Amino acid sequence: MLHRPDPDAPVSTLILFGRRQDLAFEQDVGGSAKERHHVRFWRTDVHADRGAPVWVGSAAFDRGAGLSHTTGQITHHIGPDLDAERDTLMRDLEQAQWITTTYFVTGIGPTVNGHNGGGDRYYTDGEMAVGVLAPPVPGRRPTVLADPTPIVVKQQFWSWMRPVLGD
Repeated sequence: MLHRPDPDAPVSTLILFGRRQDLAFEQDVGGSAKERHHVRFWRTDVHADRGAPVWVGSAAFDRGAGLSHTTGQITHHIGPDLDAERDTLMRDLEQAQWITTTYFVTGIGPTVNGHNGGGDRYYTDGEMAVGVLAPPVPGRRPTVLADPTPIVVKQQFWSWMRPVLGD
């Protein structure tokens, strides 16, 4: 309402694995709290190579504030292109030199006209980006593993679909 950033603005709870996120971060965009990048992480019981814990994350872009389509309460509305926010998060982690390896795995599959719990429309190619994290090392470039052929084909299709889906 005051059209200025709010570094202490609350981040709503999302439930995965029957519990709320373990970590949540936000990053203001411009001079107002109505547009923000959000990322949430849940620690899993799964362990990767060398016993490192596996974390699952969710990224979304708040494009504006308004009333929830389902509850009528004041809330943020997300931008519809979930993949753009996923890619922004991965790029930010890479630029900060936290990622050692990246690759994609098939997730839920494409969604052209999904709606979140607040009623906001979204779309996604359904792929999950995987980033292996380690403390930053200056000059480190991540190893990018090749995508399997089905993911390459789907990504080509989505590069055509994204502009058609629009905001």
